[in-house]
Amino acid sequence: MNARRTFLKQLGLAAAGVALAPSVEVFAAKKTWFDISLAEWSLHKTLFKGDLKNIDFPELAAKKFGIYGVEYVNQFFKDKAKDMTYLKDLNNRAKDNGVTNVLIMIDGEGNLGDEDNAKRAKAVENHYKWIDAASFLGCKSIRVNAAGNGDPEDVKSRVIESLSTLAEYGRKDKINVIVENHGGISSHGDWLADVLKKVNKKNCGSLPDFGNFYEYDRYQGVSDLMPFAKGVSAKSHDFDANGNETQIDYERMMKIVKEAGFKGYIGIEYEGSKLSEVDGILATKKLLERFKNS
Repeated sequence: MNARRTFLKQLGLAAAGVALAPSVEVFAAKKTWFDISLAEWSLHKTLFKGDLKNIDFPELAAKKFGIYGVEYVNQFFKDKAKDMTYLKDLNNRAKDNGVTNVLIMIDGEGNLGDEDNAKRAKAVENHYKWIDAASFLGCKSIRVNAAGNGDPEDVKSRVIESLSTLAEYGRKDKINVIVENHGGISSHGDWLADVLKKVNKKNCGSLPDFGNFYEYDRYQGVSDLMPFAKGVSAKSHDFDANGNETQIDYERMMKIVKEAGFKGYIGIEYEGSKLSEVDGILATKKLLERFKNS
């Protein structure tokens, strides 16, 4: 028995016809102000090891974690963007488990703020296939990066141009192009908020991540980006004895998110090392659930 099958068996997914009972939240009568989704990056160690395949991700989210919204990462099916047989299978796996495909996070397709005009144009073109894939899967968004070198204002103008082009392409299929604070100048909430304000397209917005702000104040950063948010990334690393995240004040963060009038998916993105990926996801879910009816 190979490592991947062993891993799936341990999670109760390998035996045919064996399914855990859906989370009680599926049957909850009261509508909460946000839904919980699972970012595939939370399982990146397991995926890179080959113990889990992207195709199995929706089933794992539903049956192991009781989470019925998924956020894919293109790194784990990089060569499948145009493979309609694969995408149809992935779509069916999600539907069979009652899972909503929420978004695809796009990395490694070039810098949307590249100084080289040809490289920047190629980067934009490289994202088109993922917009098409997202549309086929029933996703609402793709997540992109506002990356580029040089003076921040020069990068800004280039990123605005690229995002405007992508948003226009995505408009026909009602796909949002959303930007995460993801390192470099994009981790400055005021800079990224100004980019999105100047793009000024309904289907171009933000994916505020509770982490990833580095030298910029994380609470200010989330506040900056919430007016444009079409999703939220709940980053987590470690937890204290009371189940609180040790680096991020979740009560404060969730208050910012709620007061911005946000309603939608908040995605778990566990990146810790003290807990296993499975335990870290479950701990983050438990923490988020405190705020669902608040």
